[in-house]
Amino acid sequence: MVPRVQLPPEIQLAQRLAGNEQVTRDRAVRKLRRYIVARTGRAAGGFTHDELLKVWKGLFYCMWMQDKPLLQEELGRTISQLTHAFQTAEAQHLFLQTFWQTMNREWTGIDRLRLDKFYMLMRMVLNESLKALKTRGWEERHMEQLLGLLTTEILHPDSQAPNGVKSHFIEIFLEELAKVGADELTADQNLKFIEPFCRIAAQTKDSLVLHNITRSIFETIVEQAPFAIEDLMNEVGVEDMSEGNEQELGELAEKPCEKPMRGSSRGAAVDLGEEQARDDEDSAGPVLQFDYEAVATKLFEVAGRQDTPSLNRKRLYKVIRKLQDLAEGLFPEDDIPEKAARKLQEGRRGRKTAKRLPKCRLQNTTGRDEQEDLHADLSAGSRRTRQDVATGPTAPQEQTCAQGRRGARRRRRRPRAGARAKVTGCQEPEIKQKRTQANK
Repeated sequence: MVPRVQLPPEIQLAQRLAGNEQVTRDRAVRKLRRYIVARTGRAAGGFTHDELLKVWKGLFYCMWMQDKPLLQEELGRTISQLTHAFQTAEAQHLFLQTFWQTMNREWTGIDRLRLDKFYMLMRMVLNESLKALKTRGWEERHMEQLLGLLTTEILHPDSQAPNGVKSHFIEIFLEELAKVGADELTADQNLKFIEPFCRIAAQTKDSLVLHNITRSIFETIVEQAPFAIEDLMNEVGVEDMSEGNEQELGELAEKPCEKPMRGSSRGAAVDLGEEQARDDEDSAGPVLQFDYEAVATKLFEVAGRQDTPSLNRKRLYKVIRKLQDLAEGLFPEDDIPEKAARKLQEGRRGRKTAKRLPKCRLQNTTGRDEQEDLHADLSAGSRRTRQDVATGPTAPQEQTCAQGRRGARRRRRRPRAGARAKVTGCQEPEIKQKRTQANK
């Protein structure tokens, strides 16, 4: 007998991760986590690039086989948290690199019914990679390493990333960065995070990538500017209130405790807390702080190069003007009163709905007045003909009284509107010919 060949542990785990039974797949995920911790914990341990590609292929099909939405979310969270099982930053970097390479390779084979769960998996892996950066204190070296990885594997024109991966990554980047580091990141660090997008927006020849970066990165920064300034003012206000509250608490500690009256400071504090809770419900979530003048300067620097395409330069200059206005404290439609702004918005909606109407409906709506004028002219014309008949000369009677009632009934009547005119040369029916001969 030929001895059985022992497969490497990575291939064995990949086969179990892609198994048909959910129990087998869940057990393989738990074993993989323990295997990663044990192997990367050794000094001489670590994974190679090919070994992690095999592991990610098994994880990809493990996600592929999961059907129920809640279980998909739980599995995606478990897979993305494998990033923290690696002990060194280099091993994490290699793990994330092989993930994006696997997504680029397998993306074209995903059917539309499975796209949503892989969109979710990309979002979760990006979130956990930013959390790993946060645990290292947002060090500039690790930050540049992660941004270089994302630029090379996804954003760069020479990368193998499909349009779906690029578009989704650009769309979720600022959102996930705000969730992880909105409370800690400074304006200079945030500018560091969007520098790759500035370079790619100036260099790319793909209009889709340019549109996605402009809309999801730069336009989002402009739209979130009021919320960012509001958060900054709230932080300053909280610091001032904390200093004032310390003084008030010191004064209240000296006074005897009394029942708070209606309208007192404590009752007002409760009301303020309720209002603040309502405001938190209406807020836009965590928002990043940016130095708008610095962002405009950076964009102007990359857009003003000679090798920048004219279409990219024109698009970026529009964003630069908006950022410069924000740096000067001018918000879009800031000096327009509320009523005028509402009327302006209603007018825009009306124009949009008019554009969306089909041609037949537009002709009906615009032709109502013309139809009314036409009916008025017809009614006036009918009145004139009646007056002319009433005032005109009476025709001589052609029939005698001897003909009786029948002759009177056969009196010539005025043709009604819409009746057919008598055409010369037209053959009359036989019955009508007999009646005319009898009358003669």
